[in-house]
Amino acid sequence: MIGNALVVEDDRGVRELVRRYLEREGFSVVATDSGAAALVCLAEQPVDVVVLDLGLPDVDGEEVLRAAAKDDVPVVVLTARGQVGDRIRGLELGADDYIAKPFSPRELVLRVKAVLHRSDTGGSNHSSQVSLGGGRLVVNQDRHEANLDGSPILLTPTEWSLLTTMAANPGRVFTRYELANRLRGYEFSGYERTIDSHVKNLRHKLGERADSATIVQTVAGVGYRMGLRRDSDT
Repeated sequence: MIGNALVVEDDRGVRELVRRYLEREGFSVVATDSGAAALVCLAEQPVDVVVLDLGLPDVDGEEVLRAAAKDDVPVVVLTARGQVGDRIRGLELGADDYIAKPFSPRELVLRVKAVLHRSDTGGSNHSSQVSLGGGRLVVNQDRHEANLDGSPILLTPTEWSLLTTMAANPGRVFTRYELANRLRGYEFSGYERTIDSHVKNLRHKLGERADSATIVQTVAGVGYRMGLRRDSDT
């Protein structure tokens, strides 16, 4: 079994299609058309990934998205709300990927796997632990932990991948296009705004303890870089 997937979709045909494709790939699937039931499932059962339609009949899908993101459960949004602005809002609320209907079920499965892969491995293949800024920021790949000023930072898989990618290469400037390719799944018009949304979320979490602008720096007209130096380089 690859993992436990929660499918939240009010269209029965779509729901069963997604279930079948995920089960073929080895997922254990719980499927529901109810946002309320999805919230209960998130609270009471182990869930590794959520495939979520935002247009639910009872509870707004955004409420389910917030609950999953709060518990660090990756979410792939599957919805008819396909405008770039809708996608950006979903990503800002904590979604790790966003697929507009109509969709390819094979592509959906690949994206779900990609999200889980990011959650498991992070964004780089460098050493398991990196310390930056005199120990201010410590990222441990093996433990899937990040600490800032001694306090843990709870990140979505995509935020984790952004942080680990930049932390493994401090000072290097990553273009938005390069970050999108590394994170995968954002081959649509407006991908630059997608990366900006994830960086905004990451900065918000870093900013709870410090001035995040010194950690994730913007390079105007290019992209982003890690502003702290690796301790071994100082």
